[in-house]
Amino acid sequence: MSPALPISAEAPFVDSSELQAAHNEQIKQLRRQLLLKQFELDTVLGVAHDMTARDHTVDELYHMLRLTLQGQRNVVQLLLFAREDDIFRVRVSLGCDLAEAEKLKLSPFLIEGGVTQPQAVEDLHLGPEWDKYELIIPILRQKQVAAYVFVGGLRSDFDRQQLIPFLGSLANTLIGAVENRRLQAQRVADAAVRKEIEIAQEVQAMLFPRNLPNDSHLCIERSYVPHTEIGGDYYDVVEIDADRLLLCVADVSGKGVPASLLMSNFQAGLRTLLRQGVELATIVPELNHLLFRNSGGEKFITAFLGIYDRRTRCLRYVNAGHNDPLLITDDGDVKTLKDGTVMLGIMEELPLLRVGEIRIPPRSLLLLYTDGLTEVFDADSNEFGEEGVLAVLQRNRYLPLARLHQELLHTINEFSTQDSQYADDVTILSCRFK
Repeated sequence: MSPALPISAEAPFVDSSELQAAHNEQIKQLRRQLLLKQFELDTVLGVAHDMTARDHTVDELYHMLRLTLQGQRNVVQLLLFAREDDIFRVRVSLGCDLAEAEKLKLSPFLIEGGVTQPQAVEDLHLGPEWDKYELIIPILRQKQVAAYVFVGGLRSDFDRQQLIPFLGSLANTLIGAVENRRLQAQRVADAAVRKEIEIAQEVQAMLFPRNLPNDSHLCIERSYVPHTEIGGDYYDVVEIDADRLLLCVADVSGKGVPASLLMSNFQAGLRTLLRQGVELATIVPELNHLLFRNSGGEKFITAFLGIYDRRTRCLRYVNAGHNDPLLITDDGDVKTLKDGTVMLGIMEELPLLRVGEIRIPPRSLLLLYTDGLTEVFDADSNEFGEEGVLAVLQRNRYLPLARLHQELLHTINEFSTQDSQYADDVTILSCRFK
């Protein structure tokens, strides 16, 4: 006899209409979420298009984001702090006056980029003034925090989960557009500076003489090594007439375009005065007046100007606060050319002026230079100085001038702790008298 089957409990009755209603509601929810996602995507794409459609300023870009966020019903309280020059600034504020938002201070932890994932603001213990904000969303660019978005007034966890990717995408789009605009502005500025430097370099190159004398009376050589793209040194050799020529080395305070322009004024004034046939006693005060008028005493030039007469072998000169040129005669005697005045351009009238005069013996060597040759230091802070220059000259004064210059530059390179990086422009102008 078969065992009796257990009597099963009666299955619950399920109304098919309720099932259908629940199913329909679920589909509606999914459609709403899909429409919301589509709306958010369209918003992000629309903002990205508007931000790149034309050249907006940085402030206009932030204003566009603010207008976009104002149309979002779920965004009640919002602050966007953007990193600018390593400082976080409030650039967008909703639900709070911007002046009030600027009083809020980020903690050192946030300033250092310590939050890299969305999290609750209350966990950061920022203080009661932050109580209205519930969520912080960091915006990362190249793994560095570029901005923080603080959000408050969220109605539900659903709003929270929906807003995190949406606000993150919007803010990321904005920060990217801002960075691109700044990079573009920087490129334009760099191009303008580059063009300015090129023009200044061309002007400076035109200041230097193209050909130097090498005749039966004398031989001249020069070397110029700028510290920056536009140096502040100047040298010149001007044939005044068949017998006389001018030797000049100068150093303007400062560097760059302003120094180049001031040196251009100096050269123009010098050559104009030489064409007028005036003497050094007039040339130097006139140059001083020209420089003072153009710079108002804020810049100055040290200079050595000498006029050599081939017939008499006489060198008349003025040393205007410059490094003393070194004259080494054939018997090894050393003379420093000191006579002159103070640097040019610092006062309207020169307090004193003495024109030096010296007869140059045959086979003498004259070296003019700027302080970049002497102000070189070794590891013990010892200066190369005039003594170092003189030591090189005494060992090598009969070398061809070009090789003598190479020896000087090589020696200061070995002496210096800067690995061939000169601390200043180096100009050498040498003259061997036959």
